[in-house]
Amino acid sequence: MYEAFYKLQAKPFQLSADPRFFFSSRSHRRAMAYLMYGVYQGEGFLVITGEIGAGKTMLANTLALKRAAGKWVQANVVSTHLRGDDMVRMVAAAYDLPQDRSKAVLLSRVEKFLLACQRQGKRALLVVDEAQNLPARSIEELRMLSNYVAASKPLLQTFLLGQPELRKTLQRPEMEQLRQRVIASCHLGPMDRADTQAYIVHRLRTVGWRNDPSFTEDAFDGIYQHTGGIPRKINSLCDRLLLMGRLDEKHAFTGKDVAAVIDDLNEDFDAVDLRVES
Repeated sequence: MYEAFYKLQAKPFQLSADPRFFFSSRSHRRAMAYLMYGVYQGEGFLVITGEIGAGKTMLANTLALKRAAGKWVQANVVSTHLRGDDMVRMVAAAYDLPQDRSKAVLLSRVEKFLLACQRQGKRALLVVDEAQNLPARSIEELRMLSNYVAASKPLLQTFLLGQPELRKTLQRPEMEQLRQRVIASCHLGPMDRADTQAYIVHRLRTVGWRNDPSFTEDAFDGIYQHTGGIPRKINSLCDRLLLMGRLDEKHAFTGKDVAAVIDDLNEDFDAVDLRVES
């Protein structure tokens, strides 16, 4: 709605994890370095944790683009408290393998698929999002899948993306065998004030921004104070800010404008709470 008004090529603050908008903050640069190291080891588990909206999925998607085209076969699973057998079914489905009631048959199909990838010179990567929801039995099933090898080389590498609770899960005594297979691990923290401003400018420039609308320093201050440097929160607030700017035909944003949008957002949530209670 506001893209044409500000002569932008696309929405700069969409919530989807589009690698075009990846911003290399200090936290993300460190995390990317660890993960690149882990990927090129070609085995085991890579663990990415962070608060809700910190950019875990964005980091994984951006890393996927850095890999050699045509050499990787990636599948994605979003965990919803999956039980052990359900995890095997979800992995098979993620690789477009036929389903079967028998777990043994499914495991055989997964192994044959991974062997076929290896013969074709490809590496299989499994990305498990929201992994903090996984029960111990499901994590154990993922560990067992990592046992598939050919010519002494692992056939599957797994990313575990999750909120900080995932680290607590992995510290349990029964997770010792999996911890030994973690090749790289990183935690995404919030951005600081400087990176928050740079992040906003980066996303705007990615869609052709030419300083319209402009932002005062106290506007950036207000955005940082409200969002705490969490990318998803920044996106939500800035998207609403640009929408307000379009409706009011503003070409410059101040701290007062940011505060007004925050008040509107708070009123929206209060209204939702009232509807729920009634």
